[in-house]
Amino acid sequence: MTITIKDVAREAKVSVASVSRALNGNGGVTAATEQRIREVAARLRYVPHGAARSLITRRTHTIGALLPDLHGEFFSELIRGIDLEARSHGLHLLVSSSHDGADDAAAALRAMQGRVDGIVILSSPGVDAEFLEANLPEGLPSVLLNSDVKSGTAAVLNIDNFAGTYAMVRHLVALGHARIAFVCGPKDNYDARQREAGFRAAMAKLAPGEPLRIVSGNFSESSGYLAARELLAGKTRPQAVFAANDMMAVGCLQAFKEAGLAVPGDIALAGFDDIPIARYVTPPLSTVRVRIAELGKNAMDLLADLMDRPGSSAASVHTLGCDIVVRDSCGAHRGGAATTTTTTKKPRRSSSR
Repeated sequence: MTITIKDVAREAKVSVASVSRALNGNGGVTAATEQRIREVAARLRYVPHGAARSLITRRTHTIGALLPDLHGEFFSELIRGIDLEARSHGLHLLVSSSHDGADDAAAALRAMQGRVDGIVILSSPGVDAEFLEANLPEGLPSVLLNSDVKSGTAAVLNIDNFAGTYAMVRHLVALGHARIAFVCGPKDNYDARQREAGFRAAMAKLAPGEPLRIVSGNFSESSGYLAARELLAGKTRPQAVFAANDMMAVGCLQAFKEAGLAVPGDIALAGFDDIPIARYVTPPLSTVRVRIAELGKNAMDLLADLMDRPGSSAASVHTLGCDIVVRDSCGAHRGGAATTTTTTKKPRRSSSR
């Protein structure tokens, strides 16, 4: 038998309104009465009807997260950061993905409509300003992650991809690696474009005589593996390979091992993101650290602020800095603990529109 709020009221000898006020923490009842109501509700195992409560409060106490994929350590860490912070605000998380691009993203947004009080959207192909205007419910608090969308309604939180990439190239050049090859990410990805731009700018400034060697990848281990094979098949082997994310760097590492090359003795290697596995491969991977869980936390903080201030101006851009984490794969040291070089630290507001 389903226990209703009326059963709790009858057992506690109070009105239904008093039960509602006590369980929602809205006051209006004495401390002793509230305690009695909560004890009765617990004994009867009463669970408030979420849909009915939403009709009254106009809140679902749920937030959405729309990601391009759910596979891989980056996405799992990002979801963990969002979820932990959501729980601290008394919110639950509803997650969906847009594997096949804009159509999937539109379907996911339609499915979430009316079910969430706000949403975090990670950049994915086809999710541009026009798409958001057509598919994002008007007035829904929204935070865009790693996006170049110029939105007048959503807050934007980006990683400083350009500065992080530039700093890693500077570190590799300082170690004596002039012939640096870059494994880029997918062309329709904002992070990938910014990281490639950072690489191009750094090489032009720090190794101006070196020809650019850029090979394609798609952020997967297999694409990193194939990119490394392509680089090794060239006439001149690079002194260092910088992959635009750690998963591709792991693929590169496997290809180098199969070719009989020692990392970093024969070829140096670096990645980007600092996913958890980066410190456990052999040798441990030097990388540009994105505090992935913190990225999710900051996105959730921004969203919670927008939800708590309905009607406030959401159009702001914030940037989260990253660090260089030096481990064994780049050849800076052997067998020591990781060292960290800071590029930029805290989220900063870049602009307001």
